[in-house]
Amino acid sequence: MGEKSGETEERVGLFERKEGRKRGIYKVFASTIFAGICLIWVYRLRNIPNDDARYWYWLLLFMSELGFGLYWIITQSVRWRIVYHTPFRHTLLNRYNQENLGGVDIFVCTPDPILEPPMIVINTVLSAMAYNYPSNKLTVYLSDDGGSELTFYALFKASIFSKHWLPFCRRFNIQPRSPQPFFATQNYSTNYAQQCFSIKKLYESMKRDIEWVVANGKVPDDEREQHNGFSEWNHKTTKQDHQSIVQIMIDGRDTNAVDEDGYGLPTLVYMAREKRPNYPHHFKAGAINALSYNNLTKNDHYANSCLATDKLELAGICGHGAALYCGTGCFHRRESISGTSFKDYIPNKDTNPKREDKRTLNELNEASKALATCTFEKDTQWGKEMGLVYGIPVEDIATGLVISCRGWKSIYYNPERKAFLRVAPTTLDVALVQQKRWSEGMFQVFFSKYCPFIYGHRKINLGLQMGYCVYLLWAPMSLPTLSYVIVSPISLLRGIPLFPQLTSLWFLPFAYAFLATNAYSLGEALSCGSTIKGWWNLQRMRLIRRTTSYFFSFIDNITKQFGLSQANFVITDKVVSEDVQKRYEQEVIDFGNSSNSIMLTILATVALLNLFGLVGGIMRIVVMDLGFSSSSQLMIQIIVSALVVMVYLPVYEALFIRTDKGCISSSIMFKSIEARP
Repeated sequence: MGEKSGETEERVGLFERKEGRKRGIYKVFASTIFAGICLIWVYRLRNIPNDDARYWYWLLLFMSELGFGLYWIITQSVRWRIVYHTPFRHTLLNRYNQENLGGVDIFVCTPDPILEPPMIVINTVLSAMAYNYPSNKLTVYLSDDGGSELTFYALFKASIFSKHWLPFCRRFNIQPRSPQPFFATQNYSTNYAQQCFSIKKLYESMKRDIEWVVANGKVPDDEREQHNGFSEWNHKTTKQDHQSIVQIMIDGRDTNAVDEDGYGLPTLVYMAREKRPNYPHHFKAGAINALSYNNLTKNDHYANSCLATDKLELAGICGHGAALYCGTGCFHRRESISGTSFKDYIPNKDTNPKREDKRTLNELNEASKALATCTFEKDTQWGKEMGLVYGIPVEDIATGLVISCRGWKSIYYNPERKAFLRVAPTTLDVALVQQKRWSEGMFQVFFSKYCPFIYGHRKINLGLQMGYCVYLLWAPMSLPTLSYVIVSPISLLRGIPLFPQLTSLWFLPFAYAFLATNAYSLGEALSCGSTIKGWWNLQRMRLIRRTTSYFFSFIDNITKQFGLSQANFVITDKVVSEDVQKRYEQEVIDFGNSSNSIMLTILATVALLNLFGLVGGIMRIVVMDLGFSSSSQLMIQIIVSALVVMVYLPVYEALFIRTDKGCISSSIMFKSIEARP
């Protein structure tokens, strides 16, 4: 009472912070699972066999269960305290009018115009340009790692189309603001159907021009004459050897840079950093991969969506006062990535963009090229103490850790309407390559000086250190998984029991730990919007990833530690043919170009091994007429192999039944049969 309205308004926060519900109940539940895990460890230690053959199998399973248990403990760090944030948009608008909003730079990165079609990139650029934000304070950069004139041509066409697309978005407040998904979801039964048809016609015309140029691999001479920037490309320019290229496609300072309604356009910049064979290239300085997709199927048969990660795990990291920098969908204060510690941060009250630079467009283009040379950061702190961290394929994760260790507090916000979307892999081989790249890069972080337990010691709390390791330890989790799915069927074939009898009290901790964790996992998936089949697909993909992608990323990391190989960055192919797209929409697993895939060979080998183990174990019980006591000793191994066989049903179908182009080749099947014991 008696307070001025301005003072009251100043005390109102910009967002509301809420903790996840029923965390106390979950903590009690998790404690019971932990007790079950401890009892499993006790059983293994108290019942070590004497005979050599059984001893080594026993030891492998104990080490696997020890790894599973320790990793489960680490995963609790992102479920112990879940925090959600809800912004108060009206408060933001009242506190900051358009003139007081700060400038925003948006970076869109693309690696290759063949593997990542320019139309995908252009849709991203156009959606960023169409943000509901003052255009004079918005700059969109397209960073082209391939330095391709095809990508530059696509951006040139998009800069022209933006003069029509941005007014269309503003007039009708359309969502989404990326043209491709917008036109794919519209039925045109709206009061602006005619305008939709008109803008779609312009979009399709631009799309045809871009795809024709990409298919031919060259920009026509008459098109090159329309922009001076094409002169940067000549017969000596290659993907791995080219000068720095910077072109300001739209200059937001120019009063003539307006759309068809007369409103100013945001600044649009094309940038390709210089590449020379004798200088190190730092990839994209951050793996630009979003966690949300615009082409998911209902049951997400490749488990691309990461629903639990989005809605629970990242919110759990936020409970420790940080947000995981996952490559994209992030907004940073410039000071936070420029090497400034939070305690040294002095807020700049001046939010007006600097307009005193009177240089011409060509002068700015030439001046900016010096910043994009391959030697710019030599003998400087860039890539070390300033900017994104160099030397690791997933610099985003390491950079986010560094930001947190400097005292900056981050907030994770996951709106109902997804702000960032990407294209999900449509074949299994591409999905596995993507997972290998991610897991390999994250395990490199764990092996580097940026290991959270070392770099974050006394800088961030233990819970946050563990939260990072949930993802950094994907690769080594391949070892206990492979051990379990290989040892169980082999010992079953040889009649070697490795688990307690069904009538033993020691059976209870095994059963409880398995049922409780999977029941909670199912409930977690359903609460996040998945389906039962979607959850089952996630279990399948988790097993497939651990026995293929994660295993090879682990091996590659070990060889790198001994200097036997070097870091690389594998680009995910986003080109999709009609038959591949059809199988994807039908939720049929497409094993892709599998003729020479060693990952699919291992996948098929593990699947066949468990099938033979299951059949052999059942036959051993039936043919040898084992009593209840002897057969019950093998029952858990039979259950393990049966579950693996159920998970791998699509693999058997692709090996023995399917004849389409997405099945597993006969050469892999023969290799897998030869590899079995």
